[in-house]
Amino acid sequence: MVDWSLARQVARLAAGSGDEGPPQADVAALCVEMEEHVAAYTGLSPGTPVPAAELVGRGEWASVNLDSLAQLLDPVGARLEQRMEFAGPLAGALKAGAAATLAAESGLVIGYVAQRVLGQYEVSLLGGDAPPRLLFVAPNLRKAVREMDVEPDSFHRWIAAHELTHVYQFQGVDWLREHLGAMVRRYLSTVEVRIDRGAAGGLPSMPDPAKLVETFRDGGLAALVQTKEQRALMGRMQAAMAVVEGYSEHVMDAIAAEAIPGHDALRTAMDARRRSRSAPERLIEGLLGLNMKMRQYEQGKVFCDAVAAEAGIGALNRVWESPESLPTEAELDRPLDWLARLGPAPAAAA
Repeated sequence: MVDWSLARQVARLAAGSGDEGPPQADVAALCVEMEEHVAAYTGLSPGTPVPAAELVGRGEWASVNLDSLAQLLDPVGARLEQRMEFAGPLAGALKAGAAATLAAESGLVIGYVAQRVLGQYEVSLLGGDAPPRLLFVAPNLRKAVREMDVEPDSFHRWIAAHELTHVYQFQGVDWLREHLGAMVRRYLSTVEVRIDRGAAGGLPSMPDPAKLVETFRDGGLAALVQTKEQRALMGRMQAAMAVVEGYSEHVMDAIAAEAIPGHDALRTAMDARRRSRSAPERLIEGLLGLNMKMRQYEQGKVFCDAVAAEAGIGALNRVWESPESLPTEAELDRPLDWLARLGPAPAAAA
């Protein structure tokens, strides 16, 4: 349904090239060094080899993430395409218009994000044969170091620690990827594009493709929720992702005293970077659902910091015991309730 080749062209134009040249530090070497610290603190052990760090440009990052977006949107687009068949001779034109509109909007979304993302552990939640990748967007790293006025070596250590923690989560917790993927698949199977009949009871009226994408942008997949089942499922997905993101934020700070000189200044600069958006940027990020991503970082980190402060990293690692051990939405705001629900750690885990 979506013209993904057009989406890639739009994304590359929207992303731009950014600062030319490599990062101001050896990211690959720092990842190898920081992996030891992440492993020692978390106690997690990847079941498969950690992918080597890759430096990519904005265009390549956009292409990789459009592939992931296609996995999410294609099933919904296929159902929309089927519903367009009512138009008879006009169906072809309607499909072509919708495909181009969705492609342009998707490309603009990914292109904008490509301007700011620093690193990413890329793993498909929906399965497939593509191996996971550890990506760092070189022009954005250069720009961040310059704009934040931070020491390059320490900054790259910090970013490496964050992404490596994601590697250890998804490759060290054998159920995590499949659990999140199952929730995504279940959610997508319930998403139905509705075409309402006109007020006079005549032919069904086609949904405006631009409005469909705007609805998607206004909070990602959460904006497509229609039923209580979907709202509950989306809540569980958001709570799980808040823990995934918050755990990485906690780890990168926890190992900083030993492994990352000048960490306090880095945290201050990074928090300021996340807050310092112009009014147009804040509006755009609200439309794209990126404000939800920022809340995941913040809410998840507060939860993980609180649990670790109260009972240590061993207690926090109980989130990885099973899907049932993940906190609920309510427990994210009440970490002591989560600790009480899980009770004392099993003797073997202790």
